[in-house]
Amino acid sequence: MAKGNINVSVENIFPLIKKFLYSDHEIFLRELISNATDATLKLKHLASIGETKSDYGNPIIEVKIDKEGKKLHIIDQGLGMTAEEVEKYINQVAFSGAEEFLDQYKDSAKDSGIIGHFGLGFYSAFMVADKVEIITKSHKDEPAAHWTCDGSPEFTLEAHDKTDRGTEIILHIAEDSTEFLEEARISSLLSKYNKFMPIPIKFGTKEVNDPDHTPKTTKDKDGKDTTEPQKKITVDNIINNPNPAWTKQPTELEDEDYKNFYRELYPMQFEDPLFHIHLNVDYPFNLTGILYFPKMTQDMAMQKDKIQLYQNQVFVTDNVEGIVPEFLTMLRGVIDSPDIPLNVSRSYLQADGAVKKISSYISRKVADKLKSLFNNNREDFEAKWNDIKIVIEYGMLSDDKFFEKAEAFTLYPTVDGKYYTYEELYNKTKANQTDKDDKLVILYASNADEQHSYIEAAKDKGYEVLLLDSPIVSHFMQKLETTKEKISFARVDADHIDKLIQKEDTAISKLDENQTKALDELLKDVVPSEKFMVQLEAMDSNATPFMITQPEFMRRMKEMQATGGGMNMFGSMPEMYNLVVNTNSELVHEILNTKTRKKQERLINQSLDLARLSQGLLKGKELSDFIKRSYDMIK
Repeated sequence: MAKGNINVSVENIFPLIKKFLYSDHEIFLRELISNATDATLKLKHLASIGETKSDYGNPIIEVKIDKEGKKLHIIDQGLGMTAEEVEKYINQVAFSGAEEFLDQYKDSAKDSGIIGHFGLGFYSAFMVADKVEIITKSHKDEPAAHWTCDGSPEFTLEAHDKTDRGTEIILHIAEDSTEFLEEARISSLLSKYNKFMPIPIKFGTKEVNDPDHTPKTTKDKDGKDTTEPQKKITVDNIINNPNPAWTKQPTELEDEDYKNFYRELYPMQFEDPLFHIHLNVDYPFNLTGILYFPKMTQDMAMQKDKIQLYQNQVFVTDNVEGIVPEFLTMLRGVIDSPDIPLNVSRSYLQADGAVKKISSYISRKVADKLKSLFNNNREDFEAKWNDIKIVIEYGMLSDDKFFEKAEAFTLYPTVDGKYYTYEELYNKTKANQTDKDDKLVILYASNADEQHSYIEAAKDKGYEVLLLDSPIVSHFMQKLETTKEKISFARVDADHIDKLIQKEDTAISKLDENQTKALDELLKDVVPSEKFMVQLEAMDSNATPFMITQPEFMRRMKEMQATGGGMNMFGSMPEMYNLVVNTNSELVHEILNTKTRKKQERLINQSLDLARLSQGLLKGKELSDFIKRSYDMIK
């Protein structure tokens, strides 16, 4: 039996491991199974090139709990180690010194984890165990070895009578980590980290129907059919899928295969994805994966952190910011790349050249897929637009290269259910919606029902009205206005229609100066100034007499501030509206010519209530009172 000290330049490496990795101590299982997988795949490679006499066979990795003995076993049938290799790979931990390690990585170690990246995968076992044993038999014709360490720098290494190839790691679970002796806890960890590992992983057994047994149906003494019980057999409980869809070529998969894999990834998601994007590149970096466009919700935060990142089929994280462009973090699916470090800080990821290339590639691939879908079946693309527009608009806001590609397939729906690309919209509206300053004014509504009267006023002029209702539309319009020349967006209720698209010819007021002044003073006395700014305008005599509008700039700034952006001062300001009064309407003349002040006030209030009703501003008790007053007038 050999004894010795683990070759590190500090008194004890294990307190350091505990200190820096305790918050993430569950990953010990991921690390140990990853090591077992590597050992198995290395044996497969040696067998394929004829450099081992050992038969590869159909190896599995087994995880066993010994609750009574307080032990956890991880057993593989990989290439194993000789005593000399145990000495080399386990004892001589490649560290220049823990003091240097502490100085260099103390800021990022807690957040990012250090296992794997620094060759400490095996030592993660000491986060949960106060003693660890390795019993290993090499594929070479050499005796088995038995290594034991109790968490101090001292170890023992002796021969063992193990005869079958592979390695068994035995963790003597510490008193503060007995949760890892619970079947449910280990099962959940295996499902989380090892669901798609490339080697089958056995965790206990399960009963299934015997495929070779078909229950017989016979008649009983009363002539009724009776069927014998289904015969059960006990089989290994294999917890993983070693050949997930993303590891296959797209030519090997049908649409149903992609949908089935989506259900495997998200068993609680009952709606099928809209479409998928298969990623597969091996130069200048390695990347495979499948991304899905799900049905989107208005809550962007709820959509995030659904993409799973893997390294060689080992789950790493579902926080993929920095690797996937931010606007695509609302998608779902899997990305697998050996070129992405397992455990590094986010600042490292953002600066890493390979990661930046991966992010650009994913963005380009998504844009190409969307363009292909648009070109191949525009009708289907239009039908899906409401479910994908947030991702595309967000992408155009945050990624200039994506913006350039997306212009070809970004759609602008109208209130009448038509869909235009920007180029089509421009050509459709340029002639009729260009104002006196040669600027194209693109009209839009955010709610077709609430803004119905304003939409109709615009359509009476032959104008096209878009329906733009995504939560980031204010930011998106601002981007387009700064990118394109001589265009602006205006919501149909931002002003009366002749002011929104102001032509050279303006209507002349039928009121003289004294009448205009009298009307202005009367309205300002009656209309609540804390809610409305009175604005007298000469319009067509058939136009609406009273119209409530909200200035485009202020409303848009408030919306932008609410969704991140804009100035805080707008978010805290109360809602203010303009009351646009048509000085050429018959109602205004009736108000001016009415003899009694009381009747004037009643006419103004009734007209104001009707304007508020059409804008959707009458709610609750005010709406009930309005309905009651209207009913009383009819009676």
